[in-house]
Amino acid sequence: MSEAGGPRRAALPISPALIDYGLLATLAAIWGGAFLLVKLAVADIPPVSVAAGRIAIAAVLLLAAALMSRRALPRRPQAWALILAVALAGNVAPFTLIAWGQETVDAGLAAIVMGIGPLATAALAHLFTTDEKAGPLKLLGLALGLAGVVVLIGPAKLLGLTQETLRYLAIAGAACGYAIAALFNKRLMAQESFRGVSAGVMIVSAAILIPASLALDQPWELDVSDRALAALILLGIFPTALANLMLLAIIRRRGATFFSQINYLVPLSGLAWGMLVLAEEPPPQAFAALALILAGVAVAARGGRRPAPPTDQTG
Repeated sequence: MSEAGGPRRAALPISPALIDYGLLATLAAIWGGAFLLVKLAVADIPPVSVAAGRIAIAAVLLLAAALMSRRALPRRPQAWALILAVALAGNVAPFTLIAWGQETVDAGLAAIVMGIGPLATAALAHLFTTDEKAGPLKLLGLALGLAGVVVLIGPAKLLGLTQETLRYLAIAGAACGYAIAALFNKRLMAQESFRGVSAGVMIVSAAILIPASLALDQPWELDVSDRALAALILLGIFPTALANLMLLAIIRRRGATFFSQINYLVPLSGLAWGMLVLAEEPPPQAFAALALILAGVAVAARGGRRPAPPTDQTG
């Protein structure tokens, strides 16, 4: 009862779908900005050291977040085997490949190439999960997204192996790595705290990439501008540390296939960041590719099946 004696009105609930899509859009904006930051960083820092630097910063932040929330690192050997797989497929390989690709590929175009990710994720989820089978409309939507990437790169370039084509394919390979990592992450989230997993993945990734950076690049000898250094620091804080917590939360709430839709939203964000901050001028086919990707988003959304959310085991 209210103070006036009348019945108390129940607060209108917020739709879980709106929350999930809000998280997805926010993460897409952060990841779209990552392509901008990588482009600025690789101007002075080699790709392996860009990957190592962002990972080192994120490892410190995520370990602190786990300790502050009193979430211990995983202890089961099986969990650490999955963490190693996530580190390799979701951090070490894609961060290095994206940085290498963006030495010549514009930030906005690199973001658009990541549209290949949902196709790989949906295919893997269909093969290796029981609750995320892809239906005809979902497959059609994903095919439209893939067609957008083909239009962007160009069929003629895809038939050859020029240096430019290899840079684009490296970025596409990074998207496939994210797809593999998403499925491993789903298995981890069924039994472990996502804060502990996030810290563990970054620690393992740092243990791999930092020695590689020291051996290959001798970073103490690099002449790094303030702009490139600032970009690397921001890259470690936002798209790597904060985004890592967000992506694990989204996968845990809605599954790998739902999360894969972010690869349709990232092109919008990445293209906007590149045009607004770097004054990039995308070629006409970039907008045609973007239109195909947006069409894929609409079709895939209509054909998606909502998987049962995993049990909440974090706090």
